[in-house]
Amino acid sequence: MSAPESVVPAADFSAAGIFAISCNFRTASPILSERLAFSRERISALYAAGAFSAFAERVLLSTCNRTEFYVVPAAEDSGSAEKIFTKIAACAAELSGVPAAEILENSEKFAGAAAVAHLFCVASGLDSRMVGEAEIFGQVKSAYEAARAAGTVGATLNRVFQKSFHEAKRARAETGIAAGRVSVGNVATELAARVFGSVAHCSVLVFGTGEAGWKTAQAFVSRGAAQVRIVGRNSARARELAAALGAEAFGAEEFAERAAAADVIVGCASVSEPLVSAGTLREIARSRGARPLLLIDLGVPRNFPSGVAAANLQICGLDELAQIANSRLALREREAAACRADLEARAERFFSALPR
Repeated sequence: MSAPESVVPAADFSAAGIFAISCNFRTASPILSERLAFSRERISALYAAGAFSAFAERVLLSTCNRTEFYVVPAAEDSGSAEKIFTKIAACAAELSGVPAAEILENSEKFAGAAAVAHLFCVASGLDSRMVGEAEIFGQVKSAYEAARAAGTVGATLNRVFQKSFHEAKRARAETGIAAGRVSVGNVATELAARVFGSVAHCSVLVFGTGEAGWKTAQAFVSRGAAQVRIVGRNSARARELAAALGAEAFGAEEFAERAAAADVIVGCASVSEPLVSAGTLREIARSRGARPLLLIDLGVPRNFPSGVAAANLQICGLDELAQIANSRLALREREAAACRADLEARAERFFSALPR
């Protein structure tokens, strides 16, 4: 993994104003990213305990793809930008147990307008693993709101984050970076819409209570599916997820019975053998007459038997979903460079107008 680049203004510390360190999917190994990850509950507790209080303002953003620290130094701070980065890393090391030198070595560092531009790109989804993905906007907003609730956001970061939300919405509305949907859950809903015309009248059954099951069920609920049911071997976990989504939950022993009434069945389980036999699957398809039955197999090994043919049956696995995702991603990437340049220019103008 090549060393990440830093974007730092020349020696004028006073003009920088805002600093950011980003440990993300490009710069850090998965193991390091896990060590630097902070849950929403832990972040709130850290704020309450005075974490990063050495800085005048601070916001901590932590997702599955990045952990980032945005700070405004205290008035008495002086020195080089690198001194501030070292101070941020020292605070992060105290909280995570990861050595400060390792954090610095595996992070991108931004100061001044470059830090603002980076936040604009993050909030818009330009800096995401899947270019243009929408989930990051809500994650940035939640990070900002948690910091604001804790009283760690002042005039500078308040203006910067609010502006990032405005620019992210504008970028997604006015460019093609939001074209297509590339998350597994969203691609699954798009596939269902292709088969049924809309998910509005679909009964959806999701087997699996891990992250893939949760996100897929969430995507169908958000797209207005008529009915979403979650099935899992851990009945309590299935009920917990279902309650959070306003869905229904059932134990694994009821899967075969519930499957017969579903239009879309999503398998997200870790299995040693298929969830249903080939014979049962044929019978379910036959009982539906001409109405389509879509099976989306996200499991490894496969959740559904292969080689089952029926006129109304369609089974799609990870390869089919990847083809849809990759075609959408290519469309977004064509827009990314121009959008990034525009956001950087807007960040420069915005930062220049900030009172200092």
